[in-house]
Amino acid sequence: MRMTSSTIRTRWSPKRDTATPQHRRAARTAAAVAAGALALSLSACGSSDEGSGGSTGDTDETTNNVTLPKLDGTSLEVAAVWSGTEQANFKKVLQEFEKRTGAKVTFVPAQDPIINFIGSKVAGGQPPDIAMLPQPGAIKQAVDKGWAKELGSEAAKELGENYSQGWQDIGKVGGKQYGVYYKAANKSLIWYNNQVFENAGASEPETWPDLLNTAQTVFDSGVTPFSVGGAEGWTLTDWFENVYLSQAGPEKYDQLAKHEIKWTDPSVKDALTKLAQVWGKPDWIAGGANGALQTDFPASVTQVFTGGDQPKAAMVAAGDFAQVNIPSSMKIGTDAKVFPFPAVGDNGPVVSGGDAAVILEDSKGSQALATWLASPDAASIQAKLGGYLSPNKNVPNSDYPNAVQQKIAKALIDAGDDFRFDMSDQAPQAFGGTPGKGEWKILQDFLKNPKDIAGTQAKLEAEAAAAYGN
Repeated sequence: MRMTSSTIRTRWSPKRDTATPQHRRAARTAAAVAAGALALSLSACGSSDEGSGGSTGDTDETTNNVTLPKLDGTSLEVAAVWSGTEQANFKKVLQEFEKRTGAKVTFVPAQDPIINFIGSKVAGGQPPDIAMLPQPGAIKQAVDKGWAKELGSEAAKELGENYSQGWQDIGKVGGKQYGVYYKAANKSLIWYNNQVFENAGASEPETWPDLLNTAQTVFDSGVTPFSVGGAEGWTLTDWFENVYLSQAGPEKYDQLAKHEIKWTDPSVKDALTKLAQVWGKPDWIAGGANGALQTDFPASVTQVFTGGDQPKAAMVAAGDFAQVNIPSSMKIGTDAKVFPFPAVGDNGPVVSGGDAAVILEDSKGSQALATWLASPDAASIQAKLGGYLSPNKNVPNSDYPNAVQQKIAKALIDAGDDFRFDMSDQAPQAFGGTPGKGEWKILQDFLKNPKDIAGTQAKLEAEAAAAYGN
């Protein structure tokens, strides 16, 4: 599973930043309000009837807000890197499409990076009809290579009715609509085992110094503070992006995302220095650095919520989607709680992202499937199952299975166009989205040796310059 990052802040543009200083100041004010509202909404969640992360939901009663053609005899393939519960829940969305249209849809498990997987399928003459691409850079690459096909009028109409302009725009290349952002994620969250916090007398932190103090309090109680899924490099880029955005600010974030400033910039040094305050304490990380680098994302979540009051770790930085990995015995909002990623600078970060459906084989069936994925009907099915967040503004908030996720979803929708996308997902795939290479690998090495800040910066800059071509 490749997860993804956007920020409820100034609107992100893939081309250039034309905001005036006045606009930027207004955006910073809006960001503070949005982040504060999210913090208040999350801290207010705690009722005992909020359900579990493994909610099955009731998907039998589905609304019918979208017109789809009859497609009897049509076979379609959808490729995505999703696995486990996430894949199983998405298949239920595809099954409803089959029921409504008569088409047959096959889910094709893909490997990360999916753009390489798609390339091999195209080369073999058998591309899937639709691919779920997790990066704007991957969409652009698919367009540049001639693989992606423009959305038709019906899909574009559905998208226009259900999405803010900002979410439509990040699915565009050259002014044309290619992507439907079916899935979003709020990744500026830290989930924690409430029993451990209560036993330790720890409280939810609001600032970075507070987080360090909370970690020390938990450690002193006999439980390792953090679980880190370092086997998957994207979890480490999420840590970096939250720290960098909050500390350096949105303008610097945009510049680094487009490689308009170098990774040797002092702002990067400052962010890595902050990260080293956590990563540089092996006793604070479950299994130490070596253990973290052998822990995948699902395990990094699960080990926080198993083991009774002596789990392997007390908390994990993870998006809303972590809920599918929280055991059903742990009630969301009661046993498993969450707080916003603490503010490192003036404002706390609110980082999110998404996966977009992109048509590779243009046909009546593939256009209908893209239209379906742009509808609130499709998103509502997966919303009810938990561990999912949609940027579709017409999904009823009540469809989310617990109060925590309802408020996370509301914060995302209320942000409208005021957001940015994940930095690593904006980067060329070779730098920001390839296992064992680029930013992922360099941050994995930094996790092992967080003292080498200058060396890490130099490696990041060399890889970025090669990938961006500047």
